[in-house]
Amino acid sequence: MSTNSSDSSGWKNSAKRPKRGVPEGLWRRCPGCQETIFRKEAEKRLGVCPECDYHWYVPARTRIEQVLDEGTFEQWDANLRPTDPLQFVAKEPYCERLEREQQQTGLQDAVVVGTGMVRARRVAFGVTDSAFMMGSMGSVMGEKLTRTIERATDEKLPLIIISGSGGGARMHEGMFSLMQMAKVSAALARFDSSGGLFVSVLTNPTMGGVAASFASLGDVVFAEPKALIGFAGPRTIKATIRIELPKGFQTSEFLLEHGFIDRIVRRQDLKTEIARTIDYCEQ
Repeated sequence: MSTNSSDSSGWKNSAKRPKRGVPEGLWRRCPGCQETIFRKEAEKRLGVCPECDYHWYVPARTRIEQVLDEGTFEQWDANLRPTDPLQFVAKEPYCERLEREQQQTGLQDAVVVGTGMVRARRVAFGVTDSAFMMGSMGSVMGEKLTRTIERATDEKLPLIIISGSGGGARMHEGMFSLMQMAKVSAALARFDSSGGLFVSVLTNPTMGGVAASFASLGDVVFAEPKALIGFAGPRTIKATIRIELPKGFQTSEFLLEHGFIDRIVRRQDLKTEIARTIDYCEQ
């Protein structure tokens, strides 16, 4: 009788103990196929879904680690910070929005630039990050990219820019933002006249003023699979012209078929393809 009482008591105590759940962050749902993916498996594949090959967002710092040789990245203009020239206010003042974005992302603005090695080949390098105000192009992004292009021109370095900007020109800075499209494009024209090589890599999403300026001006234009690339978004275009758009419109596959990009490159192959392109063009 005492044994049964002990068993009952043990069962009740175990029932009161909180159940151990699955630790947070162990799994991730793929935006492409909606499958639940083991996070470490996705990270091992550089942020690519093992089920449908969807290329997830990765931050600028991770892009640098994936493309440049370990320990070779030297950042340029790290302390260049955006200001609020128009004292713009929407839901909150632009200056407060900038502070919040900087705290959340650890970035000063939506681009990181510098120099590093791609399989022992020194390059000038830039990468935009959609986590910072959707990677929109403001004065600081334009200035950083222009300085990077000018240094690549002076030092005769190949130029690599990886674009992940879905926000276009940053309306909070008005014409100060819009003029960056022309400024960066003019710097690229001078770089081209000097004989420089510009490899542009388009990722999901590359839209607006970024797509309409420097991202489309590469001597060689690569894109990740299934990336959204264009100027205005599909819903905006459809609402404006009121016709059904072609299937897969503004995807990298559609744009490759119509000659807008040169090649679709999976993330695992990007570093090798960039190094191969540099070697081919420098022969």
